[in-house]
Amino acid sequence: MDRIELPDAELGYLARLPLSRPPDEVLQLLIAGTAWRAETVTVFGRRHLQPRLSAWHGERRYTYSGLTLDPLPWTPLLLEIKAAVEAACGAQFNSVLLNYYRDGRDSMGMHSDDEPELGPSPVIASVSFGEERAFILRHRTLRQTRKLVLASGSLLVMRGATQHHWQHGINKSTRPMGPRVNLTFRNILR
Repeated sequence: MDRIELPDAELGYLARLPLSRPPDEVLQLLIAGTAWRAETVTVFGRRHLQPRLSAWHGERRYTYSGLTLDPLPWTPLLLEIKAAVEAACGAQFNSVLLNYYRDGRDSMGMHSDDEPELGPSPVIASVSFGEERAFILRHRTLRQTRKLVLASGSLLVMRGATQHHWQHGINKSTRPMGPRVNLTFRNILR
């Protein structure tokens, strides 16, 4: 795994996660085989429909932005991806959030994965399939921003104090874009 140098962060990147199927096939299987949901979250006291579809799988319930997700069971494909992610980054995960960006209009606002149930220094492993999108990292105090283009089939690992010092997100795009599915593996402590 290649190290990405950023202050106050511990990031690793693997251009291609070893799986039994090519990334385009995994993308199609995930799109067709996932029970996608349109969720509503609370941000700054206001309710908003998320600008993407999502699904939560694993062993534990998860709460963020006023939304509580009860897990769906692991599928064979998700278990295969999970095993490859755990082998690549040396961490164990009990849950995964899947986000489906149908086109350039779908996005993810700037945020940190810093909910109490993730612990003080969580390991977040992010696997992307489909259209390349700019993954934006913004430091909370240094006024530093970094854009990473995440290839289809790639793995980005954020650990240590990364979630404490950095926010991340995916902007909307006016450029025509194909679908993208991102899986963020986490270990829910309680």
